[in-house]
Amino acid sequence: MRVLLVEDDAALGAGIARALRAEHFAVDLATDGIDGGHLGSTENYDVAVLDLGLPGRDGLSVLAGWRAEGRTLPVLILTARDAWAEKVQGFKAGADDYLTKPFRTEELVMRLRALVRRAAGHAASVIRCGPLSFDAQTGQVELDGLPLKLTAFEWRVLSALILRREVVVERLDLLERVYEGDADVDSNSLEVIVGRLRRKIGAERIETVRGRGYRLTAGAA
Repeated sequence: MRVLLVEDDAALGAGIARALRAEHFAVDLATDGIDGGHLGSTENYDVAVLDLGLPGRDGLSVLAGWRAEGRTLPVLILTARDAWAEKVQGFKAGADDYLTKPFRTEELVMRLRALVRRAAGHAASVIRCGPLSFDAQTGQVELDGLPLKLTAFEWRVLSALILRREVVVERLDLLERVYEGDADVDSNSLEVIVGRLRRKIGAERIETVRGRGYRLTAGAA
């Protein structure tokens, strides 16, 4: 899952990014509304965390701009402003959720996972594909009822595939969800990650669709 975090408080932004990365999210951090607005308009993210009081361009303007462009990424507003009128403004501008400062990072993580799950069209928190199950609220992946030990990169790829089970996920789409914006990406790195996943869950469960990407299937019974 790739997150756009737009937060001008350097210490808070770094702390949130660190906490999200510990939960296997890939995080791109912008510290003003101009850069944040540009990233949200030009890059693909699973979810955005958007502060309101931003320099350069305020959060409501950034959000309204994304929606005017047809960008549908889920957006959670994160702000110290807790007045009801301001919350209404946020939702009218197109926000999907709202969290006021101070907050617990555990709650932020849970809310982001719920937004991503619902955006992918899943009502239930546990998503199954054959013997695989993915709890979108806790991030836990199990095979035949037993927890899978995954690296952060493996988790990002497998969670993206299982959220869109039985559907081809484009190679570029997966790469964008594995690596952060400033990462130096090796051209074969995705194939290496997929290879490791196949050894852990069964080679037949991840199909290669030549020229496009990969598809997670229920595999052999």
